[in-house]
Amino acid sequence: MLPTASLQVLPNGLKLVLVPDDHVESVCFGLFVESGSRHELPEYAGISHLIEHMLFKGTKTRSALEISQAIEGRGGNFNAYTCEESTCFFAYMPYDALPTAVDIICDMYANPAIPDGEFERERHVVLEEIKMYGDEPDSVASENLSRALFPKNALGLPIAGEAATLDKMTPQTLRDYIRRAYVPRATVAVVAGRFDPAEVRRLVEQALGGLADRDPLPFVPVRARPYPQKEIRAQRDVQQVQLALGYRTFGVHAPKRKKLAATVFDCLMGRTMSSRLFQSVREKHGLSYDIRSQLQFFEDVGGWCVMAGLDTGRVDLAMKTIEKEFARIRAKKPSAAEMRRTKDYLLGNFRLGLENQRARMFFFGNSVMTYGEIRSPQEMVDGIAAVTADDVLAVANEILQDKYRSVSWVTPKAV
Repeated sequence: MLPTASLQVLPNGLKLVLVPDDHVESVCFGLFVESGSRHELPEYAGISHLIEHMLFKGTKTRSALEISQAIEGRGGNFNAYTCEESTCFFAYMPYDALPTAVDIICDMYANPAIPDGEFERERHVVLEEIKMYGDEPDSVASENLSRALFPKNALGLPIAGEAATLDKMTPQTLRDYIRRAYVPRATVAVVAGRFDPAEVRRLVEQALGGLADRDPLPFVPVRARPYPQKEIRAQRDVQQVQLALGYRTFGVHAPKRKKLAATVFDCLMGRTMSSRLFQSVREKHGLSYDIRSQLQFFEDVGGWCVMAGLDTGRVDLAMKTIEKEFARIRAKKPSAAEMRRTKDYLLGNFRLGLENQRARMFFFGNSVMTYGEIRSPQEMVDGIAAVTADDVLAVANEILQDKYRSVSWVTPKAV
């Protein structure tokens, strides 16, 4: 049976999502905050990601070691991530350790210390992380594709920021930003697994119910123009050509059927080993070890991209093969058998993913962060099942428009 959830709103505007399952031994508690890289002004680029790191470095009453011991000492684990539109902190615990999870994660959110010494060390850690991405050709190609697809907008900048902006930040810069960004109305608390709903509400209200609400951070929307930059190139000490080819497209508030058709289109084209691009580029012609596609939806805009590592001597043939598949999906709707296989994969993969309490926490948390309300898994299942081949043909022609296309290359350094 697919999981169900309920939504409560605290008096200060914080949303609480409850996803019960009394047949497991685990529980996952997470806080989602509407603070990501696209909310940042240019001088603060990378601050959301740096804050994510620093919240693990201690609160006003706990050291970093005490935080780790409290979670791991109960057999649990905890982590966080930052993306373009949000940051998430979570702990995955045995169900009877839920009070510890709520206490720790809420303390990190509401009472971060941002110690000066830890700040300097962790900033250097993030700078090394940025260098690591710079040494990965697929990361360089992907980041440059974002710059090209979303020019003159924070959505096109790296989530981790850049050394030039991080070097100017101080512990006080982070404390001030947290006060502006980490506000109840911009926050969703989610608990998935085995728990007492009344107890969860009491714990969250006790920890965060006293916070005063303020307006969430704004962001600059992506305008229709400027159109994406047509091409962007970088050179690295590599032996392959790394390709990232993408299209700017619609966002999360587009009609549901169109978004689900885009999801089927993405899967059919490049998400699996049986997809068209994998079968044609790799299996039939041997032009790439790995080729895959990715679809992303943001608040006001989206992107679909194809990533591949290519033989330097056969780039032209690879591009012709990719373009042939683009032309084919635009000219003729998929067969009934291909639609069935693709939708069966999506639905099966989705259902299997929701077996995990952490995955349930992510699904419902992102649902409420994105739409302000719960979107049920059954709604997703029914929606995917209803997508037709005509829907896929239509969305392929809407996505694959040259004026919204960019190509990012990472090539070997010239000898």
